[in-house]
Amino acid sequence: MRVVVISGLSGAGKSTALAHLEDLGYFAVDNLPPALWAELVATLKAAGVRRVALGIDVRARAFLDAAPSAIDALASGAEPVLVFLEARPEVLLARYNLTRRAHPLRGGHLLREIEAERRLLAPLRGRADWILDTSETGPGELGQRLAQLLGEERPFVLRLISFGYKWGPPQVADLLLDVRALPNPPWEEALRPRTGTDPEVAAYVFTGEAEPYYRTLREAARRAAEAARAAGRSGYTVAVGCTGGCHRSVAVVERLARELGEDFEVEREHRDVGKEG
Repeated sequence: MRVVVISGLSGAGKSTALAHLEDLGYFAVDNLPPALWAELVATLKAAGVRRVALGIDVRARAFLDAAPSAIDALASGAEPVLVFLEARPEVLLARYNLTRRAHPLRGGHLLREIEAERRLLAPLRGRADWILDTSETGPGELGQRLAQLLGEERPFVLRLISFGYKWGPPQVADLLLDVRALPNPPWEEALRPRTGTDPEVAAYVFTGEAEPYYRTLREAARRAAEAARAAGRSGYTVAVGCTGGCHRSVAVVERLARELGEDFEVEREHRDVGKEG
């Protein structure tokens, strides 16, 4: 069983880190008194949970002294790892000014509160397995750094969905591509009962005149997915729509999956194939 304890200075990204760990499948609990950690971990382990994230910061200052020994106590039945997040004082000050939130110590002078917090958290920092300075790190990059440290990296997934506008676009789409301008196979009676997975249907869709338009759509999908991956997202969804969702959109998704599959792990879905009306 793996237990990751996240601590650090207020404003350095602890809440963001816990959210990323939740996305990786960790059972996350914030600011539970350390005396209860062992019982919680044992309960979760008995329930089949194998990855736990525990957060603790200066808001739990009445219990901070017990945290290092509580982490050591977990070692008998788990693999505890302590990650400590910090940032330069001027960066923390700027983040507080941006969010307009009060510091947990509420002393009336933000820089003094930040220094007091450093002193209170010094024992945890000294016990840390990893110390991450997030001064130049955005939320997405923080998630990537955590995943790398913990060996929990997941491949970025590009999801491609074909659909028909007559049925409405998918709610989950990040980007909608409209391919109704491409040649429409149902105009040919022999192609009408087939779908875009058929080579003859695809050949009809991708005429020479259609190629520039398709390449523009492909480049838009590629650039959007690359930007999402660079921002630290775990996936991106591109929905491709034609009128009924059986011919043009299906052919385009199939081709995008082949060509973009060289750069991304691709999942595809043909949502409206088989629908009538």
